[in-house]
Amino acid sequence: MSSDKPLHLPSLTIKGFRGIKDLTIPRLGRATLLAGVNGAGKTTVLDAVRVFASRGSYPVLADILLKRDETEVVMNEDGKTRVEPVWDALFHGRKLGSGSVIAIGQADAECRVAIRANLSLPRPDFLTYQDTFSGNDEISLEISFSGHKREYSPASSDSRGYRLANKRRLDETPPSLVCESLGPGLPGGYDLARFWDKVALTDEESRAIESLRLIFGNRIERAAFIGEDSDIRGRSGRRAMVKMKGEPRPVPLMSLGDGAVRVFGVALALASSRDGFLLLDEVENGIHHAIQRDFWKMVMLTAHENNVQVVATTHSHDCVKGFARAAAELDDVVGLLHRIENDGGKARAVSYSEEGLKVAAEQGIEVR
Repeated sequence: MSSDKPLHLPSLTIKGFRGIKDLTIPRLGRATLLAGVNGAGKTTVLDAVRVFASRGSYPVLADILLKRDETEVVMNEDGKTRVEPVWDALFHGRKLGSGSVIAIGQADAECRVAIRANLSLPRPDFLTYQDTFSGNDEISLEISFSGHKREYSPASSDSRGYRLANKRRLDETPPSLVCESLGPGLPGGYDLARFWDKVALTDEESRAIESLRLIFGNRIERAAFIGEDSDIRGRSGRRAMVKMKGEPRPVPLMSLGDGAVRVFGVALALASSRDGFLLLDEVENGIHHAIQRDFWKMVMLTAHENNVQVVATTHSHDCVKGFARAAAELDDVVGLLHRIENDGGKARAVSYSEEGLKVAAEQGIEVR
């Protein structure tokens, strides 16, 4: 059944977040592709969508910083050191002062996440990432969404050495939206197995297997996961195995190449993102130019049917061309392209309409 539900985020504005001082994208599609040179802020846009989907969740904010090594070493009162996020790095220019504000949400509405930094004491100017003193003891983050507020402040450390947040709930917050992320590297076994468990023995399982036929045609017969779960997060003892015609035994998915892993992972992630977002960073990685059009048709149709909003980044002209061809052939699914430009944090989106998308792809736009 196709989805006629409105988009979760029909437009996007970002203010004061990481490398973006101010950016407005007036229209997003069911699938939105972001191009532009390195450092323009494409991945920051994906992070911003993730923050919006989580309604400003503290774990999501911390994870964004930890994954990019935006951390500092701090010392406990007992002299033991630990690693915690550098909250300054969330804010544009890494300038954290009382009243610093991030805003992420719809461009033409009040449906936005706002993150305000409050400092009870001024932070010392001499602090560096390696200092064994942290001004985080004096920081709190007030997070609001749609009239609801929460406040977080660093407190005790958890078993991994990261700080937990003491949360003072000022009001109940609306539930977050599902938001899955893939890329720029290939999805690992843990994520593939997690996605598979959500679709096993459903129609989505067949769709995921069908995605492999974009590369191998009718040689693909079945797929399954074998082995036992691992207790270590991020690893999986289970392996994706594929039965192919003419092969006496199933073969590991990983042995079929990066393209197979990528398209299979995206198909599974689309199923796991129902009624939410799927973020794809450097989506072209591993995917041959000859299947870009069919890949994007699969993405757009599945996103439409599952009420998923896809936002992806690319450095590839072949990806843009495949995206444009797929969007032109699917009348019921809106696919939009934006080139992100950034001059010292003042960013802008050069938008291409459905009509202009094909021309832009054929003429070549700056995607690197």
